[in-house]
Amino acid sequence: MKKAIMAKKIGMTQVFTENGALVPVTVLEAGPCVVIQKKTMENDGYEAIQVGFKDAKAKKVNKPAKGHFDKAGVAAKKYLKEFRLEDTSAYEVGAEIKADVFAAGDKVDASGVSKGKGFQSTIKRYNAQRGPMGHGSKSHRVVGSMGSSATPSRVKKGKRMPGHMGSVKVTIQNLEIVRADAEKNLLLIKGAVPGPKGSVLVIKDSVKA
Repeated sequence: MKKAIMAKKIGMTQVFTENGALVPVTVLEAGPCVVIQKKTMENDGYEAIQVGFKDAKAKKVNKPAKGHFDKAGVAAKKYLKEFRLEDTSAYEVGAEIKADVFAAGDKVDASGVSKGKGFQSTIKRYNAQRGPMGHGSKSHRVVGSMGSSATPSRVKKGKRMPGHMGSVKVTIQNLEIVRADAEKNLLLIKGAVPGPKGSVLVIKDSVKA
């Protein structure tokens, strides 16, 4: 990982490129993130930086966390994340990471928690087909066959069943940065990213670029 930043999802819109093409984009409030701590090979066995995003209310920070932020000399942050970068020597405690770490045309991976859908049936969860809709049918939206009868006399592992849907970590790879605005702390990414409006994501260099 060469560079990364935390960002808040604002919503989707569309912009025009220089050649007049209309591009759907997701607008992210990217940073500024502050370096809270540096992990070193001597002390921790690996190299990384811990960054904070979004100021937190003082009354919502416990004493150990307050001491952690005071040691770094920065205001309390709501979200903390570790980034294992290839070169951490360029970052010092208290340094800011802004949206201009990325530029238009960069390929990135966006990681976040997807929208929660609650308890759903197999039709919505796995795109299963419904049963006959005639009045005599008693299986309009049920799961259907559970498998073999006498052998093996049980439901096989992996059977697609109704259950909790969404609210899991999702990473979308190879997204393109359309625009990066350091003054307004905005990143415009082509296409959609995981999560609802207001959710916090991690934007990092694409591993497949």
